[in-house]
Amino acid sequence: MTEKLHREPLFDQIKEIIFKSRQAAFRQVNTLKLITNFLIGKIIVEHEQSGVIRADYGKETLKTVSEKLTKEFGRGFSVDNLELFRSFYVKYQEVFIKEVFKSGTQSRISEVNNISEAVSRISVNHSSLLKLSWSHYVLLMKMDQQERRFYEIESITNNWSIRELERQYNSSLFERLSLSQDKEKVIQLSKKGQLIDNPGDLIKQPYILEFLGLKEEVVYTESDLEHSIIDKIENFLLELGKGFLFEARQKRISFEGDDYYVDLVFYNRLLRCYVLIELKIGKLSHQDIGQMQMYLNYYDRMMKLPEENHTIGIILCKQSNKTVIEFTLPEKEKQIFAREYKLYLPAKEELKKQLEGFI
Repeated sequence: MTEKLHREPLFDQIKEIIFKSRQAAFRQVNTLKLITNFLIGKIIVEHEQSGVIRADYGKETLKTVSEKLTKEFGRGFSVDNLELFRSFYVKYQEVFIKEVFKSGTQSRISEVNNISEAVSRISVNHSSLLKLSWSHYVLLMKMDQQERRFYEIESITNNWSIRELERQYNSSLFERLSLSQDKEKVIQLSKKGQLIDNPGDLIKQPYILEFLGLKEEVVYTESDLEHSIIDKIENFLLELGKGFLFEARQKRISFEGDDYYVDLVFYNRLLRCYVLIELKIGKLSHQDIGQMQMYLNYYDRMMKLPEENHTIGIILCKQSNKTVIEFTLPEKEKQIFAREYKLYLPAKEELKKQLEGFI
């Protein structure tokens, strides 16, 4: 027993060294890959700009180069990949020069022509752009400039894996947040990412719950919806957004012998307030809003601390009702939000059209 106690600290120390070494190696490999691809793209662009390449001839040249590189170095240098490297340099030229290479002009970057020089320039630089993998950038390059910058910031800030980035992009996070904001906030999203300053900054339109695995055509109850959310609480927290902590389900509130139950209770550490969520599988009614108002009053008067902010209520419903919301809630209401949920990924182009009309 004594020998085992002596061995465990030794194992833990060695394990920590190996883990940290592998992390450092991965970061170095990722950095080298990004810089390599960036410089290959740079060379291709400069070759094109020399004026000797016609479009058809350029395509044939890339094919020849691809075949030679593949023969010399193996997979990874197809014509499609070479064109991705070119696109990477074109789309990230300015930001990489400024943030990665720490150079202010094009003439400075033109001096960087090999890997060793490039890495030496960034050896003391920990640019956040190098935290993303090549797979992240391949997806980001498919986006327009506004949403690309938004997803870059969010991926870096929240340490999204490529899988999570794909999920957030496919669920149209940028469009859904934008449709819940005013025009000024939409511009801010594309420049600074999602900043949480007030309750409205948290809200999306609609919420996407495709990860629950429920089908639109199958009859399910509010209890089924709640159980599915609890089973996939990690996914649900990601969909809710930044700063959410799960506290309770079916939280009982009692008034003079009558019991009421709040479906889901969360706390948002960024806004420092409770967030109550009610689930409705039908169309929103004024009774639903009145019930939520009662829950908010209770939490504000009985649960929240003096230094905490007012409680927020989100009613997730299958079908919203703008007229009921307009005439039930006070004007400029900032604590209760009624939003629809979808059990499938929405058509991205449709949300883009809505956003274009909104802006």
